[in-house]
Amino acid sequence: MPSDIIPDGREAIGRTECRRAVISPARAAALAAALDLDSVPGGGASLPPAWHWMFFNPVARRSELGPDGHPRRGLFVPEIGLPRRMWAGGRLVYHAPLLVGAEAIRESEIIDVSMKTGRSGRLGVVTIRHRISHASTLCIEEEQDLVFREAALAGGPGASPDSAPDDARWSEVLVPDPVLLFHYSALTDNGHRIHYDQSYARLVEGYRDLVVHGPLVATLLHGLATRCRDGAPICCFAFRAMAPLFVDRPFHLEAVTSENHGGLSLWARGPEGELAMQATASFDD
Repeated sequence: MPSDIIPDGREAIGRTECRRAVISPARAAALAAALDLDSVPGGGASLPPAWHWMFFNPVARRSELGPDGHPRRGLFVPEIGLPRRMWAGGRLVYHAPLLVGAEAIRESEIIDVSMKTGRSGRLGVVTIRHRISHASTLCIEEEQDLVFREAALAGGPGASPDSAPDDARWSEVLVPDPVLLFHYSALTDNGHRIHYDQSYARLVEGYRDLVVHGPLVATLLHGLATRCRDGAPICCFAFRAMAPLFVDRPFHLEAVTSENHGGLSLWARGPEGELAMQATASFDD
């Protein structure tokens, strides 16, 4: 390929992969401990929503990792010439319980690759559809949006985040210490250096400090949604990351009843009132 041609990754649309995993009771117990929960889902119990993100993740040899700690692109996720990666959001439908101790299969397909221009420059968006099944029963359908961005500019101004809503009915606070970030990276096989390598996060990717995982925040919002509805099962959940949260800085998980779809509107509010993540949840009532 000539050096002046920028890849757009669209040849990857329709690319598929299949992964199997045992929904390990030990790993579920470890996440419950990391989140400081009182109850642990044992064998045969339903895996809490969003905890499936601990499973089915690719594990690459060290020589096959990119400079950010992720597996090098080009095998499944395409190379589109943009170095910085983030999990920007997703949409989930929960059809049936995924049981702890069960063997499950995840079938994945790249359904879209698009190039855009945003406030921070050129963006590439890769959307992946996952279908997770156990014993021929579809348990979870998910669309995952990965965003790739240009290299950070030294000293460049960041985009001003939107303010979070101020009408929360439910609110919980969490301080994301380095140990929580370490445990979540380990449990999700996530080698992305922005979560544990402070020098890399600051000097290469332009963040002020270690970054809290987007899927960790989404997992916490799933948990808040379940508590707001006294354990009612979530049937649909959608989320979008809006601004980063950082280690050792407290943030709030908040929710209010939604009049539009009979569920909840949820968000994560950063320490300066910024909207870090927004989400919606609906339930099987």
